[in-house]
Amino acid sequence: MDDELIARIGRRLLREPQEFDVSNPVTPDWHPDEAHSRPPVPAAVLIALVRRPGGVSILYTERSPTLRSHSGQIAFPGGKIDPTDRDAADAALREAEEEVALVREEAQVLGYLPLYYTGTNYLITPVVAVVTPHAPFIPNPGEVRSVFEVPLEYLRAPGSFSTFSVRRGDQEHSTWQINHSGLVIWGITANLTRCFHDIALGPEAG
Repeated sequence: MDDELIARIGRRLLREPQEFDVSNPVTPDWHPDEAHSRPPVPAAVLIALVRRPGGVSILYTERSPTLRSHSGQIAFPGGKIDPTDRDAADAALREAEEEVALVREEAQVLGYLPLYYTGTNYLITPVVAVVTPHAPFIPNPGEVRSVFEVPLEYLRAPGSFSTFSVRRGDQEHSTWQINHSGLVIWGITANLTRCFHDIALGPEAG
């Protein structure tokens, strides 16, 4: 059953990373008061579908409280795409290896979600991969406080997502939110999870 689900997810994803089109820019998740003077910063995150005896789950990290940005928040493994990275998938797997000791050879990239542009000027390529781990994920204490997984069945259940409003200066915008085991996933990570849900987890058409 897991193999069928993973195959179905793979068929619904983009085969290649979406290209950034300057003539048709991606709308940011919120608009800053002043327009950015620099081009968007390319970044990548890994949406890891982890095979477990009880089913497939998605891997999340709780960021270290000592980090300068987004400290303590829930995130996917990921970060900026470095010049030495071959592509977005290489960057996402490198970051996952650094952050949670994910073994690259145990990950198979299935495809990509559409670009996600943040109000902080990051252009994120979400990379989806299936992972069959043979050892526990180990959080890098300099970046990650803890690692946890949310079963796909939980995310597919009605009521697993809710929304709430975030105020930034004089602006207010909405974000998705997921509550799981006492942890709150919100903002970019919840929005990307919802995007994955809508594209990959819905019922078959027809």
